[in-house]
Amino acid sequence: MMTLKQFSIKPETVPSITSWYLSDLGEARGRQELFTKQSPQKLKVLREHALIESAVSSNRIEGVTVADARIRTIVFGKSHLRDRDEEEVRGYRNALKLIHEQAAKLPVSEETILNLHRLAKGDIWDAGKYKEKESDIIEKYPDGTSRVRFRTVSPAKTPVFVAELIDLWNQCLRERWVQPIVAMAAFNLDFLSIHPFRDGNGRVSRLLLLLQCYHLGYDAGRYISIERIIEQSKDRYYETLEQSSQDWHEGKHDPWPYINYVLYTLKTAYKEFEERVGQLRSPKGAKTEIIRSAIEKTLRPFRIADIQKECPSVSVDLIRQILKKLRDEGKVECLGRGQSAQWQKRK
Repeated sequence: MMTLKQFSIKPETVPSITSWYLSDLGEARGRQELFTKQSPQKLKVLREHALIESAVSSNRIEGVTVADARIRTIVFGKSHLRDRDEEEVRGYRNALKLIHEQAAKLPVSEETILNLHRLAKGDIWDAGKYKEKESDIIEKYPDGTSRVRFRTVSPAKTPVFVAELIDLWNQCLRERWVQPIVAMAAFNLDFLSIHPFRDGNGRVSRLLLLLQCYHLGYDAGRYISIERIIEQSKDRYYETLEQSSQDWHEGKHDPWPYINYVLYTLKTAYKEFEERVGQLRSPKGAKTEIIRSAIEKTLRPFRIADIQKECPSVSVDLIRQILKKLRDEGKVECLGRGQSAQWQKRK
């Protein structure tokens, strides 16, 4: 809560790049209704795709992975889960479902935070409970050495810090110390710095980001996975988080690198949303366009498995069909044979 406290003490001069992000996001939110009035069937495809990507990507950032062939079963099915990783992916899906369906009735509160953690962590012993031991953020190096990257708030002080963070959030919205979306990014930074749980802090922070976006009227996260965008730029995510957490405990930190990263992430989500809706000619062609978009973004040779990783909601057979069609059109070429063959775009 040191960032929001910092904002409450003195008026902030917003960096120029932040102003540009705010302007772009304001315009995107203004166009939002136009795009969300498109065919319900088209948008349903995007919602389903985003739900899968979010559940998979948010966990994968934390090293939790599941087999590609099991993704749809885990996210949409009711079958028995095979291991702990699958439980956590489905648990995150349950938390997303709660936010997507009940965001308007779900306040930013301690109860909500604990419940999101309980859902995302499944049946683990401390799901929905604050940490009981110190949990500093440790960076480990390939040679076996390590360093403390950030000292988090102590277990004894964690409930107090979380309560103050929530109070400052509500007060900031009432008194408008800064733009609400800037306050949202600041809240996210403070939550990660408090680090209230033994494990799962990153996942809960992303769930809260989605919830607060809904509260502030930014709905792109319903159709585009914010978590997937963060995963794709996770080096920048960790870099800006470290930059902005320096001297956080003393309230002398610079929050703007991380705040700008969050705004960049939302701007990217809106850009993709508008592009995707514009490309969806029909419900039947929606998944085709998702695959084509993933291929178009590739910068080097790729395998079918790479496209499936980017498009977990589509089947391997459909990816093969699209690649064959693109090859016949002269847009891609196959560099080998068999399932592991590489493909590349033709110049």
